[in-house]
Amino acid sequence: MIRRDALAEYVRGSLWVLPTLSVLGALVAGALLSLVETDAGSPLAFQGTADDARTLLIGIAGTMVTVIALLLGLTVVALQLSSTQFSPRLLRNFLRDRPNQIVLSVFVATFAYSAAGLYTVGVSAGSRSAEFPRLAVSGALVLLFVSLGLLVFFADHLVHSIQVDAIMSVVERNTVRVIRDGVFAGGEDHAEVPAWAVPVTARRSGYVQVVRPHLLLPAAAAQGVCVRLRPRVGEHVVAGTTLAWIWHGSPRDPAPDTRTFSQALDSGVRIGFERTLEQDAAFGIRQLVDVACKALSPAINDPYTAVQAIDHLSVIFCALAQRPLGNHVVRDGGTTVLIIPGRRFPEYLAVMCGLVRRYGAREPTVAHALLRLLHNCATVVTGDAERLAAVDEQARIVIDDAEREVAQATDLALAHAEAEAVHRRVAEHRPPAHLPADPPKP
Repeated sequence: MIRRDALAEYVRGSLWVLPTLSVLGALVAGALLSLVETDAGSPLAFQGTADDARTLLIGIAGTMVTVIALLLGLTVVALQLSSTQFSPRLLRNFLRDRPNQIVLSVFVATFAYSAAGLYTVGVSAGSRSAEFPRLAVSGALVLLFVSLGLLVFFADHLVHSIQVDAIMSVVERNTVRVIRDGVFAGGEDHAEVPAWAVPVTARRSGYVQVVRPHLLLPAAAAQGVCVRLRPRVGEHVVAGTTLAWIWHGSPRDPAPDTRTFSQALDSGVRIGFERTLEQDAAFGIRQLVDVACKALSPAINDPYTAVQAIDHLSVIFCALAQRPLGNHVVRDGGTTVLIIPGRRFPEYLAVMCGLVRRYGAREPTVAHALLRLLHNCATVVTGDAERLAAVDEQARIVIDDAEREVAQATDLALAHAEAEAVHRRVAEHRPPAHLPADPPKP
């Protein structure tokens, strides 16, 4: 199961898989159409001679080579722009862009269809022939016009896809989808790893991409052990270091078999060379934070783009604020427990606000945007003292840094007003403190 997921993730981010399949499909379609006999007067049949058909196929094949080179060149330019202007972590989104893969596939299929047709059109047994599959040649013309339409579509799609608004919208949409469907539900507290727990080491280095509890829990139950992973999803692990701890309920029980459980970890925890968004909402947050920090760098100096990135982050954090976060605990109904460590809301908030705040402390509009994000979070969080305290604390830090870096106090008027609104909203939504119990009557 885990290998199938890894293969599907690789296929979605590969530029060669779909074009390869399209070439095979084009060759099969050409072979089938060559078997269909049509009269020369049929409206679906090519009306020229065999030499005309060969000239047409040669022209289409040569044209498609030029168009494919143009498409790949424009794609490389878009990738380079995205990497240098916004963030290198956004390259993955362009590689996974399905319209780009489809356009490239049709172009390659058209070339393969036309080039393969030269083996049969106008030749037979090594000599020239006047007979040729007219319907198959008509298919090459159809593919040519389809490719022409897709070329215009690709130019329009490329121009829109490299716009910063479109890039950040894609990241926001994908991250919110992960928060709703892929992030483990947390919030349950569990005891720390006992002293008699046995570490299980990782067999390879890389980033934890996916954890499958339904594969780990049966393996743990078969040995009667409790399991706690050390790295969270999205964190890096080094081969030979601790990947998980396993332990029995009592220190007097025999030590668990780490070799057997190490095999279960290989199937239940996928480690890859890069981070993915499958279960890692923090990766999507990191992409938008990178855009904001890059825009605030002296080389680019584009605070408005940073404000836009914060606005998109606001949507993500409002979704996070309404979801239970923290360690994900799975039980089998008995003594076996599987603990998958996760980030709590204050951790997400501190990392995001800290990075953007330190880069943009001198820009009042950035401080105001961060406070607006915190105000939105305080609006959707009700009754959670920990999250409201984190929002209140970050608002205080943002204002403190802005007051230290901005010379003119009047530039911070909007930021101060937004900070006061955050404090009021936190006070409104904070749960009431428990009153002490009445003393017993004598």
